[in-house]
Parts: sequence; structure tokens; C-alpha cells
Amino acid sequence: MSEVRPLRIGQGWDVHRIATGRKLILGGIEVPSEFGLEGHSDADVLSHAITDAILGAVALGDIGMHFPDTDPRWKGADSLVFLRHVCGLASEAGYRIVNVDSTVILERPKLKDFRLAIRESLAGCMGLPPDCVSVKFKTAERVGPVGEGRSAEAQAVVLLERI
Repeated sequence: MSEVRPLRIGQGWDVHRIATGRKLILGGIEVPSEFGLEGHSDADVLSHAITDAILGAVALGDIGMHFPDTDPRWKGADSLVFLRHVCGLASEAGYRIVNVDSTVILERPKLKDFRLAIRESLAGCMGLPPDCVSVKFKTAERVGPVGEGRSAEAQAVVLLERI
């Protein structure tokens, strides 16, 4: 049996193609845009990356294992449902989230005006104060699929501590 560790770190990453006719949802917040992201759920790339980071920290697989895109229950689903669920799994495993550091990589639209709303949305979902949730925005400097405006990515790191 493995030794119980007081701290655990998880890393998450996600990518979705740009799609017209869809809403752009980031961290549970709808961002005005002429496009959204393609996916089975609401394609919230940021919530997906954080969800995967939490699952990784408690060694419970990845988002696809818990919410497969082949399951019709998740068609169009609010990704905050996924995030809330994995926060519960972390708690059941004996851990609480200390903080989240995340980055959204997207050429446009500019996202800085949505930072506080996104942080507050994510923090509320995870039961954290907003100052424990960092959300950064970057472009890909017109390099690769993100830089060419064909996709969006998000990365996240979480720190969990033993309850």
C-alpha cells in the first residue's frame, strides 16, 4: 500500500477546434464571439483542462473516462458539471484543492475583460476564493493551429492537500 502524501499536483491540457454557430464558453462564462468551440459537451476548453488536472492529481484517469463523448447524456452538457463532480471525487479521496493556475491559448477574441468573471465562476464551482484561481490568456503568435485561428487550447495545474 502506498504512503499517503500531504500534497499532490495535477496537470491538465485540452484542445478544441474553432466552430461557427457555437457559443464560446470559457470557465463557465459565455464570451461574445463570432465562433465557439467544437465538442460533444459545451466544449469549455478551460474547464476541461482543470477537470483533467484534478483527476490527474488524485490518479483517477482523465475526463474522457468519466464523461465519454460517446455518451448521449453529455451532449451539450455544461462543463462545470464535470468540474464540480471531480471536485467531489477529490474530496472523497481525502483531498481539497489549494489553488489552480491555468492558461487559455486563443488568438481572438481578446479575453482580458472576462478574467474576473471566469475566475469567480471557476472558484464558485470549486468552492474556492477567487484569489486561489489564476486564469491567464495568451496567443500563439500566429503559429500552429491555435495561431492560425483553427483551435483553442487550455492548460492547468492544481495543487491538492490532504484533508
